[in-house]
Amino acid sequence: MLPEPECRVLSIQSHVVRGFVGNKSAAFPLQVLGFEVDLVNSVQFSNHTGYEHWKGQTMTAEELQTLYEGLKLNDVTRYDYVLTVCDPVMGDKRNGDGYMYVPENLLPVYKEKVVPLADIITPNQYEAEILAGRKMNTEKEAIEVMDVLHAMGPDTVVITSSDLPSALGDNYLVTLGSQRKVMAGGSQVTERIRMEIPKVDAVFVGTGDLFAAMLLAWTHQHPNNLKIACEKTVSALQHIVTRTISNAKAMAGPCKKPSAAQLELRVVQSKKQIENPEIIIHASTI
Repeated sequence: MLPEPECRVLSIQSHVVRGFVGNKSAAFPLQVLGFEVDLVNSVQFSNHTGYEHWKGQTMTAEELQTLYEGLKLNDVTRYDYVLTVCDPVMGDKRNGDGYMYVPENLLPVYKEKVVPLADIITPNQYEAEILAGRKMNTEKEAIEVMDVLHAMGPDTVVITSSDLPSALGDNYLVTLGSQRKVMAGGSQVTERIRMEIPKVDAVFVGTGDLFAAMLLAWTHQHPNNLKIACEKTVSALQHIVTRTISNAKAMAGPCKKPSAAQLELRVVQSKKQIENPEIIIHASTI
């Protein structure tokens, strides 16, 4: 009997005891979709920092290296993928202004060392702009930004959310994707897609980690079809977000704002939608 084939992911992210962020957000969907997932928890917190209180520890570089050395000693470091968010998590926009989650002196490290090693990156608009060193206010400028990011190394770039104008109105976010592919004969083509995603009136934590994990899974299943991979990823995420906000409002009660605990992503309850997402958000080719 031949051994069963497996696809193994090393996921290096934060961990929370309660809720879904970092590895807690990424591991379950990857496992549901058939991946073996080895977890390195770079941070261990009681819960994410959107709560009023949190406690926990951050691992040092030496402690992380020690863990990996243990794997090496046992000759179990053969991975198909490394997922590290580093997706890149650097910053976001708030009230129209950009702000960084991490010290600004880490930006050159991302640009010069991290991004060139990546096959897939999933920045938001602000992160894409600061990596590329240019703004994107139009679709044309967004394509130019993605081309700059391609030139840094990654073959697949997905800008997970942007405030580009949507033909469907102000209540939609725009997601953009670009994938470089080498065809038979050596010629190179670039597939570019655009998606319009309904906004949800709530702040969620862990959606980026969930997005990155599911995109890894679906690009593995559809390596030469970014459109389908993004449609499955975004549709599954939309199912999860819709379920989460519906449950959160029900728990909070009429006219009350849901708490951080009530807004924890309903990942486990969405197992069927993760495994076989109904395509409710379609991508267009640009």
